[in-house]
Amino acid sequence: MEIMQAHSDIEEPMLNEREIESCYLGQFIPVHYHHNMLMDHNRMHSFKSAIYHAVKPGMKVLELGGGTGVLSYFAAQNASQVYCVEFNPDMVREARRFLAMNPNGHKVEVIHADAFEYLPPEPVDLVICEMIHVGMLREKQVEVIESFKRRYLARFGGPLPIFMPEAVIMAAQPLQLEYDFEGFYAPIVQFQPTNVIYPGTIDLAQPCVYAIMDFSQPVGDAIAWEGQFRMEQGGRLNALRFITKNVLSIVEERGTTIDWLNHYMMLPLATPLDVQPGDVVQVSFAYRAGGSIPSLEASMRAEVVERAGVPVHVRDTVLA
Repeated sequence: MEIMQAHSDIEEPMLNEREIESCYLGQFIPVHYHHNMLMDHNRMHSFKSAIYHAVKPGMKVLELGGGTGVLSYFAAQNASQVYCVEFNPDMVREARRFLAMNPNGHKVEVIHADAFEYLPPEPVDLVICEMIHVGMLREKQVEVIESFKRRYLARFGGPLPIFMPEAVIMAAQPLQLEYDFEGFYAPIVQFQPTNVIYPGTIDLAQPCVYAIMDFSQPVGDAIAWEGQFRMEQGGRLNALRFITKNVLSIVEERGTTIDWLNHYMMLPLATPLDVQPGDVVQVSFAYRAGGSIPSLEASMRAEVVERAGVPVHVRDTVLA
């Protein structure tokens, strides 16, 4: 017993369950990944525009999952106080270091805490939370926001603050995708920037919206869809593209929105289909917000239900 006690005294502290899950799901993102996000002009410009529009002088702002602190910095240009919550101690140090170098950085309090548990010491006007992956997979955006709503209302009552993003629109699209890598065939998960055209990627039909999340309302984590696409081109349907548009801020006076598109995510179908223009393909999938990419990939189904205007089961019966 004495030997065991002595051994335990020198052991490193073990990660708790949430820390283990965070490492696995990607929320404990390496520092260099956050640096890459700073270099993503599309992301940075969209958030800067939305935050400058949404944060009015004197507002109090909370950011959940602050990373380098850049979004809190944007908010601090007009806000009177910004609370920036970050779970990764490396990023806490980085955020504090960067904010000390920038104008109005002193208005940002960087707090080392778990976004699932933290509440600000006072009511806030706006909550910024960018724990967003394509399709709302992997990262815990939905769970964090819904947990925050319950705890905030219990402590402060209503109304809830505005959330950024205000909503998320998700769509899917059938593709023919090139999986030949210098002669090596490998159907893999791929990510593509939204402003780049890849020669081996062919859109076979128009995208279809499969889910809309409005964060001003209660949001569940179960996502399931079944729908049909009419093929506009013939080819080999072997992948689905997942599109995620984040409505960062609504500009009511102009009737427009400030949006940010995640990189496209392409997932290979387990059973590719040969299709012709006019064919109707039925697609289905189901997953949980915050779940893994393989869980979505394993649920994807696609089948041709109509060829040349004739339902497949009728056509097959006639041909038989």
